[in-house]
Amino acid sequence: MAQRNRLLKDVLKGVSRSFYLTLRVLPKGLREPVGLAYLLARATDTITDRRGGLPGQRLESLVAFRNQVVGPVDSAVLQGLVVQSIHDASSPKEQAMFESLVDCFALLESLDAADQEQVRWVVTTLTQGMEMDLTAFSGADSEGLVALPSAADLDRYIYLVAGCVGEFWTKTSIAHQPELKDWDVGAMSETGVRFGKALQLTNVLRDVPRDLRMGRCYLPADELAAAGLEPKDLLNPGNVGRAKPVFDAWVRTALGYFDVAEEYLLAIPRRSVRLRLACLWPLLLGLVTLARLARSGAWLEPESTVKVSRRWVYWMIFISPFKICSNSLIRHWIGIHRRQVEDAI
Repeated sequence: MAQRNRLLKDVLKGVSRSFYLTLRVLPKGLREPVGLAYLLARATDTITDRRGGLPGQRLESLVAFRNQVVGPVDSAVLQGLVVQSIHDASSPKEQAMFESLVDCFALLESLDAADQEQVRWVVTTLTQGMEMDLTAFSGADSEGLVALPSAADLDRYIYLVAGCVGEFWTKTSIAHQPELKDWDVGAMSETGVRFGKALQLTNVLRDVPRDLRMGRCYLPADELAAAGLEPKDLLNPGNVGRAKPVFDAWVRTALGYFDVAEEYLLAIPRRSVRLRLACLWPLLLGLVTLARLARSGAWLEPESTVKVSRRWVYWMIFISPFKICSNSLIRHWIGIHRRQVEDAI
């Protein structure tokens, strides 16, 4: 129990301040599988993004880690990943996360069979998205930009790195929360997928300038070509007007996903306050980010940073308990930010 608390409080808090808030407000039965899935995914993502190795080496480490998640665990392989990851850690908090990996796998194997299956599935699926990153953009840099070929590729990517989390979240919630017993697992899981896609697509749009300078263009090449652009043209902020139709189309797609996310939230019984809050917070943060991004008009500027202030986050957390049980107040709150996006595009 002490190890479990350390992992899901101290270690997780060190590597994710915002998700830690969501985890703490979740109903108690959900904290363990959800928190553990996050820690394993965060460790995998850090291994994949490490700067010290070539894409082929990172892919090898990713596959080795995924094999451990699928099981059975090979203690020698796991220990080797731990040692290498600690060496490459960029901060003491990341180092603490990797030092706790053995305990994470021990906790995984202590979960009941259903939770184990879900955690293994979602982390394995997330690693497929990370693998897609490493293979699609292998060897890419700002001099040799690579773009995803089509909308279907971007849609698959945002499913693998976030949509699957909505599916995992839904199935795990239904398994642990008796008040969700009447939910249609298939239909609500698909709704959860769109919730996850809303958040990830917003991240993709926000990070366009940074990703471009890493050689990655997630905006589809065929849509850019239809606008008379090549991926390298996006390195010039002066082309923001020419690229706006492509950008706005994906903003509209994200906004449509947020509409579905709103329905997902409101489908949670009003008495499930904690679960509602855990869904409301990322929904609002994502939608406010999308609104600020759409209104900024500077989404190709490398110096532009669009994010929600910590002060706003604290205000949102403070005020949300007074609104969470009222569907009309929630719709009004979300509607304010939806209209901001609509007005900007």
